Amino acid sequence: MTASTAITGTAAGVPFLAVPPAGGRADAPVVVAWHLMDAPCTEAAFAAALPLAGLDAWRIYLGLPLCGSRLPAGGFDELMRLGYEDAVLNLQGPISAQAAAESAPAVAELRDRLGLGDGPVGLLGGSLGAAVAQQVVADRQLDVAASVLVSPLVQLRPAVEALGRVFGVEYPWSESSLEVARRMDFVARADEVAACPATRLVVGAEDDEAGFREPASRLRDALERRSVAADLVVVPGMGHALAEEPGIEPAPQLPAAAEVDRLAADWFTRHLGR
Repeated sequence: MTASTAITGTAAGVPFLAVPPAGGRADAPVVVAWHLMDAPCTEAAFAAALPLAGLDAWRIYLGLPLCGSRLPAGGFDELMRLGYEDAVLNLQGPISAQAAAESAPAVAELRDRLGLGDGPVGLLGGSLGAAVAQQVVADRQLDVAASVLVSPLVQLRPAVEALGRVFGVEYPWSESSLEVARRMDFVARADEVAACPATRLVVGAEDDEAGFREPASRLRDALERRSVAADLVVVPGMGHALAEEPGIEPAPQLPAAAEVDRLAADWFTRHLGR
């Protein structure tokens, strides 16, 4: 991807960065992607980390609510304050719900504006962005042919507990936050997530085992039982993030991200059918 090929703007109120396929064909696949809240934490930084090199497809990177150009008043400090106040009810829950709900209107507008055609759709998400991708599939917001979930948030409760271990705090679960956790338990919702016929999960060998690696394995197993083409790849030496902090601006691709990019592009090449 180069600065000259990328198209930026907003669609249905959602900031995006779009990269056209090399051939410009009308039936090219479309991959819709959502970034992490860790680095890379904007659509432009995520596109630099995972450009899907060699994939002949439209790549549409959407910005998450409360991130990048949609940071709350007060900026990153206010985002951190909201997280410390209640990470589930202020951040993970509403960000994932809003991002999933706004996906179909944003993609529909981009289809018209950019002439995306009627090619198959793939989803790419990192961490909370992967939860968005799973929510989009489960809620049938888009008709999805394949997905790649990177450092994925598969089950909210163990992920929150993993973050608590990092920061030395214990999250005080309430009935409201437990309801969000039930919505964001995609192992329990595997019947709905199985609407996507091909899912690859990519985790770092250095990521939290209980919070991320084990839930990814559980989802892989649950999808396989439902006849989904599902696999789980562990990348040696990779933690949770895909770029150096702060991960706001595009940066040189790290070796682990290059391997994730190869794995994602290979999966989409095989399963988007073009």
